[in-house]
Amino acid sequence: MEGQKRIRVIIADDHIILRQGLRMLLEQDKELEIIGEANNGREVLSKLAESGADVVLMDINMPEMDGFETTEAVGRQFPEVKVIALSMHNNLPFVQKMLASGASGYLLKTTSKDELCAAIKLVAGGGRYISGDISVKLVEQASQPVPQAASQLLDDKKLSKREVQVLTLIAEGYTNAEIADKLFTSKRTIETHRQNILEKTQAKNTANLIKYAIEHKIIGVDNQL
Repeated sequence: MEGQKRIRVIIADDHIILRQGLRMLLEQDKELEIIGEANNGREVLSKLAESGADVVLMDINMPEMDGFETTEAVGRQFPEVKVIALSMHNNLPFVQKMLASGASGYLLKTTSKDELCAAIKLVAGGGRYISGDISVKLVEQASQPVPQAASQLLDDKKLSKREVQVLTLIAEGYTNAEIADKLFTSKRTIETHRQNILEKTQAKNTANLIKYAIEHKIIGVDNQL
């Protein structure tokens, strides 16, 4: 590693013993440099302002500012810094919300040192990393059958299964970037789907798409309240 810049990492977690354990593990990798620890989101932002970092390992449940709020703040104030969620939560709502907040990775605290180090290096290089078990859940969710009420759409309007899924998420208020994270694809792909849906449904804007989704019982009126 002589002459090669190491990846600078901040560990954010409100449990001191966990931070210390992570530091000991990560410092065994000569490509990584632990430049700070934080007990909460405010400390993360303060440390980034002082010394910067390449990657923040972010817990979700923290006092003062949780992982969701902190990840969004990092994206606004330090867009060059990557965030990897390191959490005990493996349920999809937590995963999806962290990805929508701007995280580039999501790992469980049961992960191995090798996987964690590999994830940090991949994300620092501009990639994304999701724990294997969580990736399977995301793919399974994206592959779920469309609502039965939408089946007529597939016949009458020739919407693809993926287009119905995208339409559902548009009607539920998600942005293109958030939909891309939920369906594990790119923002550009979602933009293409959105345009195709507008053309096929002859809708002029998002408001028309929401109305269309309600009329065809893809979502209920309660979803929009």
